Amino acid sequence: MTTMSEAAEAERLSRRRGRILPMLTLLFLIQQASFFSQLGQGDTPIDHVKISAWMVMSLLLVLMLYTGGGWFHSRRVRELANDESTRAFRQSALNLGFLMTMLAALAVALVSMVQPIGPREAVQVIVSVGVVTAMLRFAFLERRAQRDG
Repeated sequence: MTTMSEAAEAERLSRRRGRILPMLTLLFLIQQASFFSQLGQGDTPIDHVKISAWMVMSLLLVLMLYTGGGWFHSRRVRELANDESTRAFRQSALNLGFLMTMLAALAVALVSMVQPIGPREAVQVIVSVGVVTAMLRFAFLERRAQRDG
């Protein structure tokens, strides 16, 4: 049985998710701009920190897309916040993210025929395109549903 406080908490979680997704995506893009602006300047310890931070953020965003996030809330609140429409939005976002990942991989392969691309840069471009596309799609669908709802 759902209590009013669980339902209210799930509603707040859903609304917050709609506001936070675009900001997380923007932070992820800023992180990418920082990495690519210093491309080819060496393999220093700070580069390892940056790539590690990118990996952690990428992993968290992918896990959030797959699970719906809200890990610090009760199971019941997460279930309420991840209703049928939200699950459909996430599936749509993941489908588009997968498609764009495949297209990015093909583009990197094509570019690598004329311009050398390091493996780290190739992976970062491919993963980032997929994550950003999926995040933006999910954010767009969530925001539209909140506006129309």
